[in-house]
Amino acid sequence: MQFIVIEDFTGCDRKEIYRRFGERGRLKPDELAVHHSWIAADMSRCFLLVEADDVTLLQRWVIEWSDLVEFEIIPVATNKDMVAALASHL
Repeated sequence: MQFIVIEDFTGCDRKEIYRRFGERGRLKPDELAVHHSWIAADMSRCFLLVEADDVTLLQRWVIEWSDLVEFEIIPVATNKDMVAALASHL
């Protein structure tokens, strides 16, 4: 399943976030695939497209950053997949 993850750095120590990232990486389980990530121009948020078969992989990742970052995790589907899933109802 794919997810849009929004990491919110508002009110957080951004230097510490990037320091930790530089020293230790994303701190995510290997099974959690990050397909793309984008940083807002003002560095206040990061937007990621990730994929995982097990939601606990996301929870294990979030707990590594919970002292510095607020997370919003949104399950998503592609337009193509959604149209196929709804085809019998249209």
